[in-house]
Amino acid sequence: MTLQLPVWAVVTPKRREHIARVVHVLEQWSVAMELDIDEALAWRDAGRWHDALRDEGEYALRMITGELDRPVGMLHGPAAASRLAIEGESRHPVLEAIRWHTVGCAAWQRTGRALYMADFLEPGRPFLQTERALLAARVPTAFDAVFRDVVRLRIEWALRSGKGLAHETVRLWNDIR
Repeated sequence: MTLQLPVWAVVTPKRREHIARVVHVLEQWSVAMELDIDEALAWRDAGRWHDALRDEGEYALRMITGELDRPVGMLHGPAAASRLAIEGESRHPVLEAIRWHTVGCAAWQRTGRALYMADFLEPGRPFLQTERALLAARVPTAFDAVFRDVVRLRIEWALRSGKGLAHETVRLWNDIR
């Protein structure tokens, strides 16, 4: 299957490969979990579109989102969700999954949680490969527990690397622990 992105997507070949791996992971989980077709399509589309503007320039991202203060690395999700909504995408779980996939969202339904995990657990990332593979394998049978572990790991990584935590991330952590 060829990965179809919006015509306005700005992605490098390396980013396109990441997106394809995220979609593949989401599709594997949706089959293993026997999701209904609508939820499986929502997962696939969230994966397909989550990084559609990841390689767009800062100025364009700030123009699309109107955000002047957030770090540029947090803008591609909200920008892509805005573009998709303008084009008629109306599935709230898909838009919210894309909008918050870098920081998390306490109000997410399963689509957002699945994207957040797949983006972190996809096998092309070079760190914690064994631990992440074990977590990915458990998602279909222990979805909520793995989600909690992924949020914890992402928070630990952010703190170790000296990055602050977005208030959405803190709210998510407080909601799930």
